This record gives sequence, structure tokens and C-alpha cells, in this order.
Amino acid sequence: MIFIAAAWILILLVGGGYALDRVLSTAITRSFDEQLDYLLTSMIVSAELGPNGEVVLNRELADQRFLEPNSGAYWQISGKGFEPFPSRSLWDRKLRVDQVHDDRDLHIYNSDEFVDTGPRTLERDPNDPGNQRLRIAERDLRLPGSPIRWKFQVAQSRETLDAQIDALRRTLVRSFALLGLGLIIMVGLQTWYGLLPLRKVRSEIARLRAGKSKRIEDRMPAEIAPMVEELNALVEHNDRQAEEARRHAGNLAHALKTPLTVIMNAASAGSDDLATTVVREARTMRRQVDHHLARARAVGRRGSAHSRAPVWPSIEAVERAVARLYPHVRIDVDGEKNLIAHIERQDLDEILGNLVENAAKYGGGSVFITVGAQAGFVEILVEDDGRGIPEADRIRIFDRGVRLDTGKPGTGLGLAIVRDVAEIYDGTVSLEESEDLGGLMVRLRLPAAN
Repeated sequence: MIFIAAAWILILLVGGGYALDRVLSTAITRSFDEQLDYLLTSMIVSAELGPNGEVVLNRELADQRFLEPNSGAYWQISGKGFEPFPSRSLWDRKLRVDQVHDDRDLHIYNSDEFVDTGPRTLERDPNDPGNQRLRIAERDLRLPGSPIRWKFQVAQSRETLDAQIDALRRTLVRSFALLGLGLIIMVGLQTWYGLLPLRKVRSEIARLRAGKSKRIEDRMPAEIAPMVEELNALVEHNDRQAEEARRHAGNLAHALKTPLTVIMNAASAGSDDLATTVVREARTMRRQVDHHLARARAVGRRGSAHSRAPVWPSIEAVERAVARLYPHVRIDVDGEKNLIAHIERQDLDEILGNLVENAAKYGGGSVFITVGAQAGFVEILVEDDGRGIPEADRIRIFDRGVRLDTGKPGTGLGLAIVRDVAEIYDGTVSLEESEDLGGLMVRLRLPAAN
């Protein structure tokens, strides 16, 4: 982030500095040229014809530099057939004249060319006009009464102009360099300060891993507060899963302890019905293991945010399986076919399998399944035409191992598994009386995924 910001700042400052340099340099040069134009106009206004047709000035220009040799300010009037009329500051030099070039309009240009009319010393004098870079303004015109086209020239040394432009550029470079450095430092401080909360989060996560805290308690900026809340929710979710795993392990150990004690006592006493006892208690242990495994699988899959199961295909699969087990039972299905529940397909099959099988087993031969949506939930109603369950037993029936009809085979864990798995996915299951069939109606509600 700092490198990209610094590169972008440098690009903008270089581009802006170059553009500003062009604008200000042009403004300084234009001001310099306006001064030359003013001097040239003053010289033209002062010009008149002499007795021999030459050009003379009726008054000297106000700038004292035109009278001082090699002063850096010069003027010259040239005409075809006449010797050039120079300022005293030119001394023994002359400005180069291009008579072919027609300068009826103002013409300003840079030049360092002089016509040398006197001896030159081998040693170059920096104040010698021949060594000076000049900026020249010239104009051609005809004076009244003269057939000759005269060229009026005013020249000044570029030393002052170049010094002003150089000073401007030094100021721009220093100012923009200081500005760029300040902006880069500001970007660095802003990035460091902006990422400081993430370093705090990292420290808090390290404390969580070390067991020094259970959640991130420090207040964070609004930009990362949602992330911290999600982290805390994730930690709490993992803690709940770990606690559920410990509780399931304890419950399973407690459930298996009694059957194992009975088997050990029967074996130690050399009981004659040892085999029968082992089979009976083994079945009990198997029921307990199946129940806890089903709940553990559901808990493990609950954390998936992509848990989605189409309800209608699951109902059709369960219907086909139960129909083969109970061919004399009629199963009817009605409702919306495009509903999707927030649950794993395997768990949905297990819940519906228990409910539909119970309805077929304990009903009178008719089972009716209705699928609908209500307030963000998928609602599945399973009704049968059996004797139903008394209202006083509708809560107790969900306990593990409770069976109201002991005349038919079963483990007494079906509804307990249904309730536990439904609650894992934030769903509910309740028992009611069927108004249409007169038997039991099970109302299963699961969060909708669509």
C-alpha cells in the first residue's frame, strides 16, 4: 500500500511540476518579451530620417544600459545601402541581420550570433557580447519619406531571464520534493495507524490460542468490528461444539456403563442365561451408540454454511423405502415441490425416515405428507390415521428409550433422534392431533435455504 501510494504520488508530482514549470516559465518569458516590445516601440517612435536619408533617434532611450558597453542591453537599426546604426553598448560589435526575413510583425527569438568588427582577444571575456546569449525583438517598417525597409532590433541578455527560470525551477523542485516526502510519510503513518487494529486482533487471537482469554474484548474501529464479532461467534461456536462433544461422550459412557455392568456381573456369576443377557444388553448398547452417532454426525455437519437439501426429492426417496417395508400402507404427498431446507440431505432423510416409518407402523394404513413454507421455514406435516398419542405423553415421548406401544418392534429412539437433529439445525418438531385423519400429526419446521 505504501509503495503504490508513493509511486502514484511521485507520478502526480512530476507531472504537475512539469506542467507548472511550463506555465510559470512561459509567464516569465512573456513578461520579458513584453519589456523588449516596449523598448522596441519606444525606439521606433523616436526614429526619424537624417539629412542623408539615414535613420537617427531624436532622443536617447531611457534605459542607461544602452550607453554602457557590453551591458547586456543593445539596439540596432539596419537598412539596405546604409551602415548599421548600433547602440553605444554594442561598442565594436553588430547584431546579425537577416534582410531576407520579413518581420513586418513583431518577431522575438533567441540568438548568440554577433558580427565581429574589431580584434578579438584569445582570452574569452564572459562579459563580451560575443559570449552572451541574447533574446532579440525585431520589426521591419518604412519611415515616412524613405523608400528603404528598415529593421529595428532590440536585444537583451538572457542571463536575467534564465536566472529567474532557474530560481523558479529550484523552488519548484524543492517544494514538490518536500511535498512528496511529506505525503509519503503521511501515507506511511496512515497505513501503520490504519492497520494497527489488525495487529491488535492478531495479539488477541494469540491470547485466545494461549488460553488467556475466551473472546476478543477490546473495542475495535467500526471498519473491522464486524470481523471481530464474527471471530467471537466462531470461537463461541467451536466452544459449543467442543462442549457438545464432551457431553455426548459423557452421555454415551454413562449409557454404556449399566449394560456393561450387567454383562460383567452375569459373566462373573456364571449365570445360565448369560447368552440371553449379553444379546439383550448388546442391543441396548447398540441403540445408544446409534443415537449418539446420529447426533454427532448432525452436529459436525451443522457448521457448513452450504447445507442445502431439496425437500421433495428426499420425501419421494423416503416414500419409496417405506412403501417397500409396509406395502399395505397408502402414502400421499402434497405441497410445494421447489422448497429447499437448510440441512444436510442425509440428516433430512434420517428425520423423514423416522417420522414416515412411525406413521406407517403405528397408523391405520393411511399416511399423508404436506410440504409448505411459512415465515422463513420449511414446514412438513406427517399425519396418520392411527390412535394418536395422548396430549399428556407428547412431551415424554421424545425422551430416549420411551415407547408407548411395546407390542411392535422398535428402539424408542426415533423421535428423540428427530428432535435432536432438528434442534441442531435450529428447527423444531411438535406432536398434534390430525384433524383430517384423526390420528397423530407431526409438525416439523426447518430453516429455509431459498
